[in-house]
Amino acid sequence: MVPAPRPSVDDVDAVVVLPVLFVPEASQWLSTSAGRIAGAGYSWMQAVHWVAESGLYKPRRHRSHGPRSFGPTTVRVAQELAQLSPCRPSIDYLVRRTGLSERSVQNHLQILRETGLLAYIVKGTRVSGGPAQASEFARMIPTEFDTALGIRTVQRDEDAPAYTRAVSGIAEGGRELMAKLARKASRKVRKPRSKMSSKAPAKASVRGAEQGVVTAVSNEVRCTPMQVGTSASSTAGDTSFPPERKLASGDAKSPTPKKSKAKAGGRRQLNVVGRRFQLARELTQELDWLRGCSVARIAWVARGVADAGWTVSDVRGWLHLRGEAARVRRGSGLLAALLAGAETVLNTPVKRADAVEQWRGAQEAARRHRIQQVRARTERYEGDWDAPTSRAVQRQVDEAFAASFRPKPRAAAPDTEALPEVSGVGGLEDDVVAEARAEARQRLMVGDTSLITVAVDAMGRETAEQLYGADLVRRALQLASGARSSLMTYGRR
Repeated sequence: MVPAPRPSVDDVDAVVVLPVLFVPEASQWLSTSAGRIAGAGYSWMQAVHWVAESGLYKPRRHRSHGPRSFGPTTVRVAQELAQLSPCRPSIDYLVRRTGLSERSVQNHLQILRETGLLAYIVKGTRVSGGPAQASEFARMIPTEFDTALGIRTVQRDEDAPAYTRAVSGIAEGGRELMAKLARKASRKVRKPRSKMSSKAPAKASVRGAEQGVVTAVSNEVRCTPMQVGTSASSTAGDTSFPPERKLASGDAKSPTPKKSKAKAGGRRQLNVVGRRFQLARELTQELDWLRGCSVARIAWVARGVADAGWTVSDVRGWLHLRGEAARVRRGSGLLAALLAGAETVLNTPVKRADAVEQWRGAQEAARRHRIQQVRARTERYEGDWDAPTSRAVQRQVDEAFAASFRPKPRAAAPDTEALPEVSGVGGLEDDVVAEARAEARQRLMVGDTSLITVAVDAMGRETAEQLYGADLVRRALQLASGARSSLMTYGRR
């Protein structure tokens, strides 16, 4: 596909009036977005700085709090997003990186979506009982940016979506602005310093000079006041000042040094609120029916036991003594009911340790019971057949086997069986057929069906029934099919 020709000089100098930059919620998805995907985070930051300077973004609905325009804080959030690949940030990650509150991060992400700089690929969800899924975004270049700078784009693949179009050129009038945006995109926008922090040292030094006290300040010029000398006097008594060389080098020590609140290991000791949240976080990880509950709510529910110095093992020991519900509708409400009065009942470490030992013993017993159940189930399905233990059932089984394998009464001689239907089978005499049937019946009594099954496979079922009888053939085939099942075994007792 051939790119479009460059516009003429008259077209470049023409004034382009852009509308207010706002993307509705329905068009904040990649499939419905009118912009194009940014090739890299650097080029995307050029569009971010252009939107920040253009002033085209105006929020549609009134906000009683939060940002009302595209400012430097939004650019800081965009800088963090430009470094991610894929762009799937969590709210906690952006809070950690920018120092903003959770609500502020959500507001700035909304501004980036409403200006067309971000588009949803997958929207994050919160599944009950599982971790929250973060949203995945596509960094987009709005069409207003291409129009303002005269950027020409081309769709190289006709079957590809419209947001995959690539840049093919830029107007002469937009090159200078593009270079300016490139310089801004290469610099980092940092958090502005507080104005009070720069004024406080100056005010403190002026106040100290008025009181006749010399303080070593790193940002100020170190000098001794002119009015202070050997002949100066004070109503509070004489004060000895260190020499100026010690002040300049920073060797002077304060008579009341500050005490560090940090532990020897480098971590600060938790206060009351910190211990509550620590216990709540451990409870949501240990107890299955508290998964997905708010840590702040659990911290408020467990504040009594947390202030009493309980650990998560102590809480589990108390819940074992108290009893847990099989069906939970609201985990925080159930926990509040179960922990009511717990710190007054188990008010000593010895009582709590006893409860923990009982809970651990019950856990070990339950584990052994599960192992025995699995072992018994495995032996029942994969081991040999076990005879019934009930005498009545044993008697019924013996009667059933006796009725199945009892020889039928013979109508002819006591040693032979009348075979009117098999007379002359294959040229065999009746006594030969009777002897073959007697042998097959004896083998069938001990579970051997090979004589009959071989005859069925070799001569067919109809001929085998003429030789051995339909009843013996049927019972032999039933036993043979049952022997192939893993739920039934045959053998001698």
